[in-house]
Amino acid sequence: MYSLSSKWMLAVSCMAMVSLTVAQSNTWVKMSDFPGGKRERAVAFSIGNFGYVGTGTDTAEVVRKDFWQYDALNDTWTQIAELPGLARRDAVAFALNNLGYVGTGMSDHVSSNGLLLKDFWSYDPQLNQWDSIAPYPGNQMNGVYFATGFSVSGKGYVCGGKVGNSAYSSELWEYKPSVNAWIPRAPFPTGIRYMLSSFTIADHAYVGFGATEDVYKRDLFRYNPGSNTWTPMPDLPGNVRGGASTFVLQDKGYICGGYDGGLLDDLWEFDPVANAWNIRAYFGGSERRNAVAFSINNSFAVVGLGKGYSGKKESIYRYFPTSYLGMEGIEVSPFSVVPNPSSSAVQVRGPVENIQELEVLNLNGQKVFHWTPNCGPLNLPSFDQGAYFLQIKVFQEQEVFLHKFLIY
Repeated sequence: MYSLSSKWMLAVSCMAMVSLTVAQSNTWVKMSDFPGGKRERAVAFSIGNFGYVGTGTDTAEVVRKDFWQYDALNDTWTQIAELPGLARRDAVAFALNNLGYVGTGMSDHVSSNGLLLKDFWSYDPQLNQWDSIAPYPGNQMNGVYFATGFSVSGKGYVCGGKVGNSAYSSELWEYKPSVNAWIPRAPFPTGIRYMLSSFTIADHAYVGFGATEDVYKRDLFRYNPGSNTWTPMPDLPGNVRGGASTFVLQDKGYICGGYDGGLLDDLWEFDPVANAWNIRAYFGGSERRNAVAFSINNSFAVVGLGKGYSGKKESIYRYFPTSYLGMEGIEVSPFSVVPNPSSSAVQVRGPVENIQELEVLNLNGQKVFHWTPNCGPLNLPSFDQGAYFLQIKVFQEQEVFLHKFLIY
């Protein structure tokens, strides 16, 4: 066992901070649970290094309006100002010009007991303040839920949704923040659709999946806001689905999980250049629907909450599309890091004589420490408070093992 402390001064070559060169990895890592409790049908958006999650339905089937900020660098959650207006589920959210936008939804877990909502709110993270904006005008100003929201080319959009008992929408509305106004755009090309999903890459939005009343879909369409036109894309090769989660990383779109009559946990990547789908690593947690997802700085995605076979979830997972060592996978580790969390030093336990290379990375993917046997005794300087990944490469078969630890 080697001690990781700051008592021994390392050579500069063994502790230089450098940017990471990345290669394919395709890895899920469990992060801190959502502190707002188990829930589904929430919304999320991200701005800079922070993700924002709120609303939805909890385990008591109470509809919520609280909001939480996720600090991606430290893997911590902080409660922020709650959403004004009524509590809601199945709302829409998007980020635009460093503001978050949340609106529409249903005010009760039983639709017949609730109100269909049309109000919309913008959130300023610098002020921790919500402001009312022009309400969603679709469905003849009567609101919508189960729609999808996205932003592209400096504008926000709401598409599709459910507008009543066995009543659905194909409408697309565009929000222009400079004039605080909505205008109608070309409707979803195949007609009514709800529980649909969307993501944006460059100057186009990609919208699809969901259901037309009771028939689940796997189709995808590209929306061009400049020409106000829709173009069909290749169908998802996997299951039809609604209630799936989507995010974008490195100019590729991803769809994860959802519901097709049963729960799903697969992850698919859409490459707009190749105009093709690729299967990726299955979700790191259990199957679920109506989860939230967002990406941070084009480096990784965060997916969590939702409802699984055992009920609503509070677990959160981070998806890395790339790896720091170019390895194809991460095996079950024979190593451990103790104590974890720690206020000072940590130790590595296991067959340390087999370690070929050890690296410590912060949650932004930056390498903050590098060690090989040529560096001498394995010691680390003190780190700032926060969460880190310890990555170990061993001599045998070039395996890579990943551990998360916390300094507080």
